[in-house]
Amino acid sequence: MNTTTAFTHVTVLLDEAVEALAVRPEGLYIDGTFGRGGHSRAILKRLTGGGLLGFDKDPQAILSGQALAAEDGRFVIVQSSFADMGLALAERGWAGRVDGILLDLGVSSPQLDDPERGFSFMHDGPLDMRMDPTQGLSAADWLISASEDDIARVFRDYGEERFAKRMARAVVQRRQEQPFTRTADLALVLKEANPAWEKGKHPATRAFQGLRIFINNELGDLERGLEAAFDALAVGGRLVVISFHSLEDRIVKLFMRRLAKGEADNLPRNLPVRTQAFEPRARLVGKPIYASDAELSVNPRSRSAVMRIAEKLR
Repeated sequence: MNTTTAFTHVTVLLDEAVEALAVRPEGLYIDGTFGRGGHSRAILKRLTGGGLLGFDKDPQAILSGQALAAEDGRFVIVQSSFADMGLALAERGWAGRVDGILLDLGVSSPQLDDPERGFSFMHDGPLDMRMDPTQGLSAADWLISASEDDIARVFRDYGEERFAKRMARAVVQRRQEQPFTRTADLALVLKEANPAWEKGKHPATRAFQGLRIFINNELGDLERGLEAAFDALAVGGRLVVISFHSLEDRIVKLFMRRLAKGEADNLPRNLPVRTQAFEPRARLVGKPIYASDAELSVNPRSRSAVMRIAEKLR
């Protein structure tokens, strides 16, 4: 079965995100998290010329992107993290000329739904969790040798799991008998070690989230990617970011707020600064946007989505 079509992805905040980009017919745009191309296709419909550049680390997403590129010559897909977009933009002469950038963060539905990717605690599969399975350590490889303290830190800091220490201890004790290689195995151990969890949520949810974020360096990529994206924008260009959990949203919110307040707002008191440092580099466009009741009814995964928009002033 072709994995590029076996698992579908319902694009979150599709219309709202494209509207927020304020697409100009001849503009240059970036979809920093291509996925299965829902946002990209909607952007292309609004372009008469211009161009759209997509980024993704996932090889299956790249296959979908290549198919779209074959259909539409205005689109190009790049297998890379959006955090490294600067190089691809410099090669194309796009640096500082981009009219809009969209970042739809987190994991895609096909990644969650395909057991072979190792993201899900609901379906048994190899314990991998890498968005690009050719790069870095898998979750299974990391868990073999990570210290109990490091495992607890990942569960706590990236998964916001309050029983992180207890769950990490259970993982270390069990791996002495047999290494973890399957998602269902890890999920069972985490479930048994978790004394209390939110109603309607699997007990392994937060620990799996923390492990996935760590394995893929998602927060580090986000911090670098926000800076790269803002640098890539032309004056008047927009940065649109959709987050799915509080850690991501906090980074996005603080980044945009800093740009809107001016750099001097973040410097120590009494430090001499130039007048320009007090001038905002961006303006916040509207308030955070959440999925509508209609969208929630057809796509429950959109319930945690929050979209923020900033426009570059200088």
